[in-house]
Amino acid sequence: MAIGLIIIGDEILSGRRVDQHFPKVVQMLAARGLQLAWAEILADDPARITATLKRTFASDDIVFCCGGIGATPDDHTRLAAANALGLPLVLHEEGKRNIQQRIVQMGQEAGHEVDLNSAENLHRLKMAEFAQGAALIPNPYNNIAGFALHKHYFVPGFPVMAWPMIEWVLDHHYADLFNREPHLEQSVLVYETAESALTPLMVELEAQYPRVKVFSLPSVGDANTRRHIELGVKGEPAQTLGAFQRMCDELTRLGVEFNNI
Repeated sequence: MAIGLIIIGDEILSGRRVDQHFPKVVQMLAARGLQLAWAEILADDPARITATLKRTFASDDIVFCCGGIGATPDDHTRLAAANALGLPLVLHEEGKRNIQQRIVQMGQEAGHEVDLNSAENLHRLKMAEFAQGAALIPNPYNNIAGFALHKHYFVPGFPVMAWPMIEWVLDHHYADLFNREPHLEQSVLVYETAESALTPLMVELEAQYPRVKVFSLPSVGDANTRRHIELGVKGEPAQTLGAFQRMCDELTRLGVEFNNI
């Protein structure tokens, strides 16, 4: 079962904001023995969001989607999710109560009366309009919930809200997946060697150790480090140990300079 991440917002693609979700989601998954399989960044484009969700809903993937669930004109995710599934957009009653409680709380903190039927406050209820059948994702920051549909989990773009909501989903719905497969990663730095010279070894290792992936990360170097390639293996621990020893032995036989990391 793959885990994917969708990040929505013109501000990311224009460079006005730097995405923080990708590295944090990778970190949260890794802490639970899980790994991100794919990620996409989308503009605030209703048609593209809808098409992307239609494709991902058709998969068996677990998908986290950050952004676009507010109530301003550039927030399209709620409607796009409904359209992707061919479902009506309806007001979620519990979500509505959460928003109204938040409005009252904010009024009390500001020391003034609140009219829940004002145009402004009625508009805020749009944040509780989800595709029919959606479940709520609690928001510990301000109690304005995200929503879940078909193993897709929609949270705000604000990290302070999104990250604890994603952790809640993982811990409440997917704890049975945590640390299911033991994983080991080992690598070396190979100096002044072309990647093409290492490719046969990489192919041989993956053929000999089918539960291991070989990776190669070239670097041109800098003022403190020579040109090098980080060459490594990762996967099932026993096979990884065997593949790593085989790799080091072969590098030594080839007369290649390398250092363990």
